[in-house]
Amino acid sequence: MPISQVSVIDSQFLSLDRLEKRFGTLRVTASFSLDVAEGEILALLGPSGSGKTTILRLIAGFETPDSGRVVIAGEDVTRLPPERRRFGMVFQHYALFPHMTAGENVAFGLEAQGVRGKEATARVAEALAAVELSGFEPRRVTELSGGQQQRVALARALAPRPRVLLLDEPLSNLDPTLRERTRRELAKLIRKIGITTLFVTHEQEEAFDLADRVAVIHGGRLEQVGKPADLYERPASRFVASFIGRSSVLPAMWEPASGGLAVLPGGQRWDAVATEALSKGDRIDLLVRPEALRFAQIGVAGAVTGIVSACRYGGRTSLFTVALDRLAEVELVAESDAALVGERLAVLLSEEGPKPRAYRAEKK
Repeated sequence: MPISQVSVIDSQFLSLDRLEKRFGTLRVTASFSLDVAEGEILALLGPSGSGKTTILRLIAGFETPDSGRVVIAGEDVTRLPPERRRFGMVFQHYALFPHMTAGENVAFGLEAQGVRGKEATARVAEALAAVELSGFEPRRVTELSGGQQQRVALARALAPRPRVLLLDEPLSNLDPTLRERTRRELAKLIRKIGITTLFVTHEQEEAFDLADRVAVIHGGRLEQVGKPADLYERPASRFVASFIGRSSVLPAMWEPASGGLAVLPGGQRWDAVATEALSKGDRIDLLVRPEALRFAQIGVAGAVTGIVSACRYGGRTSLFTVALDRLAEVELVAESDAALVGERLAVLLSEEGPKPRAYRAEKK
């Protein structure tokens, strides 16, 4: 059977059940639980040191959890070695053998399964065809571009017909231009094959482009899992709100009237959404998205004055940074000719943008 058919049939539901892992006194994961649907592409997204690569290695079997389980299609594989789990993995630096051809690299993983001869040759051709590299068997790895090497590594992971595909920062060693093009190609290939896929990344754009859902990880814990729009528009925690997308933080006081108001130091009242139980007069941190703000004339009710301190040109629209009087800097998106750096003007909460989210102020 071709890979595209085998993978769809064999890829199964994956469950991570309360995984705990320590290295000495350092707890890297904390009761980490996550379910992945058959055929789903899921990104493990988080900053450096968040534990996302350790979680991937626990799934693959390269690390053993101190407690918890890895279950695939109802089978507990927690104590099985990597070669018995039928998971394919693509490492951050591909781990290709430079002295071998593309075909020999792809065949390498088959030897451990005892697949040789004509069947191995057919499997190699099948895997290379799946990643759109048919006929590349005799090419030396050193003759291939970075994107082609990435696809050879993917073909090697697919040749044994795994149930789940695991990718560890698959695009991190490519230059920005090649990374964007390869990301599109990778997304197309994985969806064509239909295999259940988990990949680790610290790049939000990469996670949003490739994944059906994104699991945000912080300090070894699962902060939130959902579609990109859910994470951006309905973050479950302060960390998710600040980590996903761009946002500015302003000090304010909470006013429960009219469903929720944030009272800024200058007395301006902005509509806001409470993320927890808040009482009148509580000090809050107001997280504001760039598209929630707009420029306004000085003196308009509710507007805060400031000076444009920077502008990141983006074509028709640009990202402006404004240093507000008695407040922090904020970012907003506006027409590129809306303001000049050094200009004094006012910023107002837009009626069309997402409402700012109010979090209890962190103790300094």
